[in-house]
Amino acid sequence: MGSRGLAGPKRLRYLYDMRIEIVSDVICPWCFIGKRRLEQAMAQRPDIDFEIGWRPFQLNPDMPREGADRKSYLEAKFGGPTRAKEIYARVGAEGAKENIAFNFDGIKRTPNTLAAHSVLRWALTAGVQNELKERLFRLYFLEGKDIGDHQVLAAAAAAEGMDGDLVRQLLDEGRDTEIIEEEDRMARELGITGVPFFIFERRYGVPGAQTPDVLLQVIDKVAAEPVDPGES
Repeated sequence: MGSRGLAGPKRLRYLYDMRIEIVSDVICPWCFIGKRRLEQAMAQRPDIDFEIGWRPFQLNPDMPREGADRKSYLEAKFGGPTRAKEIYARVGAEGAKENIAFNFDGIKRTPNTLAAHSVLRWALTAGVQNELKERLFRLYFLEGKDIGDHQVLAAAAAAEGMDGDLVRQLLDEGRDTEIIEEEDRMARELGITGVPFFIFERRYGVPGAQTPDVLLQVIDKVAAEPVDPGES
């Protein structure tokens, strides 16, 4: 990378360095849609080197560790399949605009997502977090896989170059679940009640699956702002 310029006492951010953190759950369809919309916005700024990080949030923090039958879950959450179909029809229509062919009828089980978030945490260290997030979205929403199943998660991690056997072992041990639960609590304490929630350079928070134009406005605003040299 080239040298950074100076303007008075503040350092200017050159257009190759921007971190975006996304608070999200792997079973959130709007998070999948939001990912696609963010990708469209980023594609319009090829001179910026974006660093994407995913932070955990559980839509169903009280979900049993073994998950729940999808039909029973929908009845409890929406009062029955009719209301659920109405809601998911809208989500499906929005997904189609982003070339996501949601297969909600193919989902037979709603998982507890602690294990999935744990693997995503390890994937950050492995440098494949964003790729694994995409894979988990596709496994759940397009293929109807149970992404609470440790073997499914280990296979997904292995497909992204991680050590699948080690991932399975750590999942079976329950490694890092307390950390995920704490990060989930921290998100709620910060006032995040729904996902996706985008955090740009830890300066601006944007809730919801906003359009690419809205996200692009925030990207441009952040890129134009000077950064204090002592700021982390």
